[in-house]
Amino acid sequence: MASPNTEASGSSRLDVNPIATETVKESSPKDVVAQDKPRPARTRPQRPNYFLIHSKPLPLETHPLPAFVPQNPLSLLRIAYIYLSQLISAPSSHPNVLITGIFSSETRSVHITDQKSIRALWEMGFFGKGTLSRSEPSWLDREKARLKASKHGGGTAEENTRKRREERKLFKLERARLEAEQIEETLRKERAALEAKKEVKDEEKATEIAISHVFPWMQQENANADFSEETQTVPAEPTETKEPSTNIVDVPILETGTTIHTTGIPPSSVPAETSLSTDVEAPITNQEHLQLNLEESFFLCYALGALQILDPSTSQPIPPPSLLTLFRRHSHFPTASPSSLRPDDPFLLNYIVYHHYRSLGWVVRPGVKFSCDFLLYNRGPVFSHAEFALLILPEYEEGSVEAEQGKGKMGWWWLHCVNRVQSQVKKSLVIVYVKVPKVLPVGEDIGEVLRSYEVREFVIRRWLANRSRD
Repeated sequence: MASPNTEASGSSRLDVNPIATETVKESSPKDVVAQDKPRPARTRPQRPNYFLIHSKPLPLETHPLPAFVPQNPLSLLRIAYIYLSQLISAPSSHPNVLITGIFSSETRSVHITDQKSIRALWEMGFFGKGTLSRSEPSWLDREKARLKASKHGGGTAEENTRKRREERKLFKLERARLEAEQIEETLRKERAALEAKKEVKDEEKATEIAISHVFPWMQQENANADFSEETQTVPAEPTETKEPSTNIVDVPILETGTTIHTTGIPPSSVPAETSLSTDVEAPITNQEHLQLNLEESFFLCYALGALQILDPSTSQPIPPPSLLTLFRRHSHFPTASPSSLRPDDPFLLNYIVYHHYRSLGWVVRPGVKFSCDFLLYNRGPVFSHAEFALLILPEYEEGSVEAEQGKGKMGWWWLHCVNRVQSQVKKSLVIVYVKVPKVLPVGEDIGEVLRSYEVREFVIRRWLANRSRD
């Protein structure tokens, strides 16, 4: 038999508070109305669809076979028809007009000036860099944004960032000056108070000494009076309450587009240009072109056949064998003569590694910013950061003169420094050894020359004790 307390507790658990139920019913329509309210419009512009823009990994056209559907047997006939048609008349993967570049011996690179070719090379494989940009050729878009911002007030993102930094710098300098003045004023008051207190004590002591010499019996009375005063409760002197000082500096609010001059000299009044007040915008000539390094240029020309490089003096296309010799010569500084070329030329070592990783599907970019030879991206710079940093070291055969001289070997201090840099930027260091043959094959067969090299790679990670415990 259950106790009364148990029944009471059971009834209290089963009872439902009607007031709470009504409250829930009344609040539910409000939630529905709140959900129906239109959301505020997005102020930040939507990012472009990079998956669509960079859908092709290389500047070539591919013609894949259609997919086979097991539920539809007719798809097999379609696959056979397309395969036979491509076998009889193979479609071309290259465009009708090849991309044209001009070799520059001053910059040791190839320049692309056609805007369509520039966009094609960047969007299909991330080849080259803009001459007026850090990576992607975007000078024209940035120039349009700058002119538009100067016309409608304000400025570009770079100009606004610079203005904020100047304002912050001036505010910090003013705050530091006020703090220094406040500290100096406090120290001056403390020194004055200590000097005044010291003078009062010296006067009192001199008076007591004079009185003790003139009236000796008063010394004992003064001592008893001092003892009685110490035993009594002496009320504390009222102290003045001071508000805590703050280091807040009133900084005037600047209007949009105001420039702060750190020199203190205001600029001369310049009349506004009439061209900015008009709505008609003058056309802007794109002054930027694409710059390809030697490895990228030779890969596009020899491996893909999508680029033809012109000689600046004759404006005639340079064939790949002559181009190989030209790039090998310009990989040395100063430019080497054809008779002094060796199998361990910098261009040959770099291109062997570049061709190797490009053929594996990696996006290879220069890595001088991170003290390495190349950077490896999974899909491209717009999708993610580089995962690996490559360092190229030549490996000579045993018994050769270079091996006996220790050529191509680096010290442990150098390796630790480079590995520390890569670990700070969250990249894995890869040491790529390129085995150099003693003699290159004679002839114009570039494939035979490349097959005489071998590539070995080692991944190095920084060892940390707290992360490598058993």
